[in-house]
Amino acid sequence: MLTNRLMTKLPSYLTKGLTTITETCFNQQQLIKLNSRLANLTRSTHYQEALNLFDQIHRLHDNVKPDHYTLSTSLKACANLPNFKFGTKLHAYAIKSCLKAYSHVSNTLLFLYSKTHHLDSVKRVFNEIKDPDVYSWTTLLSSCTKLGDIPYACEVFDKMPKKEVAVWNAMITGCVENGYEDFGFGLFKEMHYLGFKHDNYSFASVLSECSIEKLGFGRQVQALVVKTAFLLRPSVVNAIITMYFNCEDVVNACRTFEEAESFVRDRITFNVMIYGLMNVGRVEQALVMFREMLEACLSPSELTFVSLMSLCSCGRVGDQLYAQAIKMGFERSTSVSNAATTMYSSCGDLNAAHIIFERLEEKDLVSWNTMVSSYAQGSCGRSAFLIYMEMQKSGIEPDEFTFGSLLSCSEFVEMGEMIHALVFKNGLISRIQVSNSLVSSYSKHGKMNQAYQLFQMSPKNLISWNIIISGFFLNGFPALGLEHLSELLMSNLKPNVYALSIAASICASMSSLCQGKQLHGYILRHDFSLETSLGNALITMYAKCGILSWSLRVFNEMIEKDTISWNALISAFAQHGEGEEAVHCFEAMKNAGRVKPDRATFTAVLAACSHAGLVDDATWIFNSMVNESGFVPGEDHLSCMVDLLGRAGYLDEAERVISSQHTEAHSNIWWTLFSACAAHSNLRLARIIAGFLLETEQSNPSVYVLLSNTYAAAGQWEEAARVRESMKNVGVMKQPGSSWISV
Repeated sequence: MLTNRLMTKLPSYLTKGLTTITETCFNQQQLIKLNSRLANLTRSTHYQEALNLFDQIHRLHDNVKPDHYTLSTSLKACANLPNFKFGTKLHAYAIKSCLKAYSHVSNTLLFLYSKTHHLDSVKRVFNEIKDPDVYSWTTLLSSCTKLGDIPYACEVFDKMPKKEVAVWNAMITGCVENGYEDFGFGLFKEMHYLGFKHDNYSFASVLSECSIEKLGFGRQVQALVVKTAFLLRPSVVNAIITMYFNCEDVVNACRTFEEAESFVRDRITFNVMIYGLMNVGRVEQALVMFREMLEACLSPSELTFVSLMSLCSCGRVGDQLYAQAIKMGFERSTSVSNAATTMYSSCGDLNAAHIIFERLEEKDLVSWNTMVSSYAQGSCGRSAFLIYMEMQKSGIEPDEFTFGSLLSCSEFVEMGEMIHALVFKNGLISRIQVSNSLVSSYSKHGKMNQAYQLFQMSPKNLISWNIIISGFFLNGFPALGLEHLSELLMSNLKPNVYALSIAASICASMSSLCQGKQLHGYILRHDFSLETSLGNALITMYAKCGILSWSLRVFNEMIEKDTISWNALISAFAQHGEGEEAVHCFEAMKNAGRVKPDRATFTAVLAACSHAGLVDDATWIFNSMVNESGFVPGEDHLSCMVDLLGRAGYLDEAERVISSQHTEAHSNIWWTLFSACAAHSNLRLARIIAGFLLETEQSNPSVYVLLSNTYAAAGQWEEAARVRESMKNVGVMKQPGSSWISV
């Protein structure tokens, strides 16, 4: 009341002035509150909500204008999304409102264009800054190195009037993280020689990128870390652990972790250990590390659960991990839900994976791709396409991974052609991953003309060559496969183990000893001889080319032998009728103890026994398979045993093998025994088998012909004629035989 009375006594111009000041203060307070809310949204990674709030401030509050804090915070949210289109609107507003003159606004613009990979815009904004600070320089250098313009980065770096440690770090980090490790390591050494003191960022960026080829250099840097007492910095310890995991040195990685002081180990340290252990397949150790993390009162992050769940293939453990993630409030986390979807799909529980996907509120591109690939890997092509259609409706643009997954499960060539059209429409046809997937799809469906045309038109990497070579081989054009291997050898690319394995299989299929020897020579000259898979392929190749002694020689020279190596040699002996040698090889495999026989091993050795008539050996091997190895006999095993017993005249024993409780016999096995009945004139069993076969193959003339021949062989001509007559009554005709030769 008093204030109102005073206001009425003041002159009008003073009253207006006080009102303006009051409104200004009120507006200023409103802006401070809105800026605080904007900052909180950005800090809590709700970037889209932050941008929506900026729009509200800009459009709805006539008296509240965004200031330089509003703008820089909004630019940061825009960069983290990233949203280039919205960022350009903010840039335009910064110019129009003259807020671009503030250093933190211009620096955040640099950050935005760096995150959205617009290097020209980064350079333009930097050149417009009158007095760039250290952040400006480091952002420019980081952008240039990350986006591949190393020469420009070096030019800027050399012209800099003063090089602070942060600038050196920007150059080193940008180089080593983007494929220019040698250049980055060289800068690290130069920095050391010039007397600049490395900080924890310098050490961490170099150590974390050391691979096995640079392990010696990494150890030297680690010694410098110890000397300069930086082992007390968590980021440096984490980088050393990462280095050893990169080099597959799990022992030293664990030792570094154990030797680190307990107060040095932070949440990232445990995450690095968990991720590294999961990557090398030590799931139990990773879970123990997770338990230790909880006992150390360190809260797991999203990355913790993503690392654990992405590579977990045990449903029971996965359930516990996901329950723990929900308990700790990560149910709405997109990255955790994506990892859980991957985990359940790898465990074969596509229903659980789909439920998690459906519950996820904020689905990103990875979410959709994960679900599409889960259905693709589960051979659910229709479901994968339905998810893709939902993805289209949601407004998320597919990428090369999306189309690659769809192509991998396309059941018909028409699906592949439809995806080809979609890829072309989306402008992804030039992506090498997409063109490779399309070539593979056409090859899979036998459309080698389309596959080859696309291969010729597309950019090529080694995978492209491998796909077309294997495509020619699998579609019955082995010679063309070898021709393209020759073209690959004349290109800038060199074949890898997979390409050479395909080539060995091609030579084996063609029985081309000359080209096989040339291939073997290439393998020896280029130090591929230690590769077990290539040794296995060469054993098979020489066996199929008729040179058993070379198969044995390759096997004996192999340093590492796996189950496939033994199987290949046993099969080689079987193909050459060396049944006893195959059995000896099988016994040697069991006695070696390093590898265990699998189903294919027993198939190979039983086939060898069958070809050589080794009834006793086949019997104990078959019993060993069932009683010692615990395998249920499959069709191949039963077929070998029945063929062997049948040819040896043990027809009753063969019948008992088929009628055993192990498995239901396939018709092919009955045919094998039927032929033996004809050879040994066993009319009782022949009638039984013929009756069984006629139930499923009534229109097959071979049943009537073979039964008639069995009667004739036993001298029962009337019965043989009756079978022939019934064949006519049913309306079945024997196809006339034919043969051809080429001269």
